[in-house]
Amino acid sequence: MHYGDPEDARFIERERVGDHILVVRINRVEKRNALSNPMVVELGRVLDDAKQDKQIRCVVITGGDAVFSAGADMKNMLQYGVVDVVSDPRRIDAWNTISTFPKPLIAAVNGVAVGAGNELALCCDFIVAGANASFGQPEVRNGGLAGDGGTQRLPRKIGTQMAAYMLLSGEMIDAQTALRAGYVLEVCDPAETVARAIAIAQTIAERSPVSVQLTKACMQEAVGASASNGLAFERVAMFRNHRSRDRQEGLTAFKEKRRPIFTGD
Repeated sequence: MHYGDPEDARFIERERVGDHILVVRINRVEKRNALSNPMVVELGRVLDDAKQDKQIRCVVITGGDAVFSAGADMKNMLQYGVVDVVSDPRRIDAWNTISTFPKPLIAAVNGVAVGAGNELALCCDFIVAGANASFGQPEVRNGGLAGDGGTQRLPRKIGTQMAAYMLLSGEMIDAQTALRAGYVLEVCDPAETVARAIAIAQTIAERSPVSVQLTKACMQEAVGASASNGLAFERVAMFRNHRSRDRQEGLTAFKEKRRPIFTGD
């Protein structure tokens, strides 16, 4: 079963820049680049193709001028059921393909990157942000929790204090705060974000692909040796949370466009 419209794959666009760089763009403007399952699966497929293509040495992932990605497609989840959507083996495999991509992966973020959109940026080796960028994991606001790697990757990216603030409060941080926290590499004019990310990609592409990819593998081993266990724990916690009354209240409130009333059940 497809948990979403298979035609959504068309919202993942790719463009070859020069001989060695691939730019992948999320282009679903009317839905604020919300990621449906077919889009996540397509992202995984595109990166798997890039992994096999020896000419591609670096990939840049970006979104629109005002929105990188507003997160998972909540209407999609409400229609098919959160557990079924997030348990889709194709979605899980795609996230694994994205997070284990062996070549350099750069996020060029303008506008909001929240929920699954922020988790996608976190899968990248580093982030170039426009001055209008903001980042967040707002899941707790509607009784959920980050379920696409946010609880594991965010502390590794910026340390436990800022990660705890973002994950436990659901509040956003702006580009300058993200820069001070080491969350993003640099902040630039939004009109230059993608170009700047491509320029860095071109510099990396001039280096030895073998040494670059082995260096990335060493860094991943050093920083995330227990990441797989943490991700498995996060998934179990998400399923347990989804069975709570608070989570159902959060989803209902989202659908009814009102503030949720949580009881702790």
